[in-house]
Amino acid sequence: MKCLINLTDQQLVHLYMDGDTDALSTLVTRYKDRIYTSIYLLVKDKYLAEDLFQDVFIRIIDTLKGRRYTDEGKFLPWALRIAHNLCVDHFRKVKRSPSIKTSDDRDIFEVLNFFEPSAEHKMMQNQSHDRVRRMIDLLPEDQREVIIMRHYADLSFKEIADLTKCSINTALGRMRYGLINMRKMMAEKQIAL
Repeated sequence: MKCLINLTDQQLVHLYMDGDTDALSTLVTRYKDRIYTSIYLLVKDKYLAEDLFQDVFIRIIDTLKGRRYTDEGKFLPWALRIAHNLCVDHFRKVKRSPSIKTSDDRDIFEVLNFFEPSAEHKMMQNQSHDRVRRMIDLLPEDQREVIIMRHYADLSFKEIADLTKCSINTALGRMRYGLINMRKMMAEKQIAL
């Protein structure tokens, strides 16, 4: 069995287009967490996020099988752009804008812990994360979107600019104003994280 893990995204795309289904499995495994998380943070509904995640890969498969893929060497930003567009399309269909709601589901910070903290530490951490999410909910949509993409989906400002169809400076500015607004909220409400 050949080892596909060490191949680049571009090599895996070409292998899949040439009929190697394991190459697509490797790409899915490589990026499923980042793509799903970026969808979930926009729609805030586990089941909807799962449906949209599947739609993303259906669209990817159709594009690759039709040999219409043109973003050589940029698979992840391309896949995230598809995910973002599907989320926007969903909200257009239901005639409402995307909103980020606080939920009781496990969040990404809990998933990334590599040690078992005390119950008190977990409770304090959950409260801090809830406060941050509530503050993010109160930001204007463009600032909220950039902060989520940067801090939760771990995208570069170039990737964010491409996905939101704005300049890098605009993305940086939205991030800056979003953080300034969050600091103001913390000061006004005397919130400690």
